[in-house]
This record gives sequence, structure tokens and C-alpha cells, in this order.
Amino acid sequence: MMMLETPRLILREWKESDRNLFREINADEKVMEFFPYRHSHEAADAALERVNDMIRATGFGFYAVELRESQEPMGFCGIAPVDMKDIFPFGTMEIGWRFATRFWGNGYATEAANTLLANAFEDKEMPEVVSFAVAANSRSTAVMERLGLIRDPARDFDHPRVPDTHPHLKRHVTYALTRQQWLERSGQAF
Repeated sequence: MMMLETPRLILREWKESDRNLFREINADEKVMEFFPYRHSHEAADAALERVNDMIRATGFGFYAVELRESQEPMGFCGIAPVDMKDIFPFGTMEIGWRFATRFWGNGYATEAANTLLANAFEDKEMPEVVSFAVAANSRSTAVMERLGLIRDPARDFDHPRVPDTHPHLKRHVTYALTRQQWLERSGQAF
């Protein structure tokens, strides 16, 4: 099992004791503002099992992010395969995050995601990582920009899993970063 650490955070597999936090963030109106649905406890529990199964099987997925000082889970951050073959080629990897609102504004998403990007590009030698969000989701796109991901309007898309009943949530903007860009930025390119 992969576990990553930063000065303030631990990224790890989900524990049974994290279940209430996972339910909370997936049902919270503010956290899920740019998603067309909120998860019931049952749906959140099933999603948590799928996330942990992916982490155990592949090492990829959305890891629990724990505050090192208090050992309190705060949300998740991870890199996983994008499952939209008509939009992104097979093998495209996405970075994403979701945190309980009481932890917003402290740079935790940026810190966790930056560590995951370092692992993806330096250790796993991934060629590229993408991230996407509803165009109006300025909180998420601000994190993408702080991470150094580059806006790629040519890859913006209407999300196929957003129902027509939520047209304001369909259009997604895409950001991306290549391994070469990461290495150049960190002074590691040859």
C-alpha cells in the first residue's frame, strides 16, 4: 500500500473510522455544489469500497488525506484513470480532490496534490496528468493553477455523466501538465 507524507499531511488508504467523513463530504451541499447529485450513506459507502479496491489493486485512486497533527481525516486527493473513452484517450490520468468545508482555505488540497504530482512524474514517470472541473468552479480551477497545471481549452468538454436536467454543470474546463513540464519547472529536465 502506498502512503505519502507532507509536512502537514498523510495520504493513505481509507479506514473504517473514516466512513462518516466520506459520507459527509459526498452529501454536503457546498462540497458537492458543482456535481448533479449528492450521495446517500449507502451510495457513499459503495463508492468508498470502490475507491479502496482501486487503491489496493493498482496503487491509484483517491486517497484519504489525514491531518498529521491530529490524525483527523479531512477529505481526499488522488490520481486515477479517467473513465471517459470518448473524451480522453485510454491511459489518461486525472488528479482530483474533495475536502470537508471546515478544512477549506488552508492549502491542504494544493499540498496533497503537489505531492501526488511529484510521485506521478518523478517516481511513476507518467507522461501527463489532467484535471477538469465545471467551468464556474473557481475554487478547483484556482488549485489547478497553483499546481502549475496549464489550461487547455481545446480539451474542454460537456461531461457525459451530467444529466440534461443540470445544463449549468455540463461544461468542463480542462487543465493538464506533462512530465516534461514538471521536470523543467523543478529543474530536473536534461
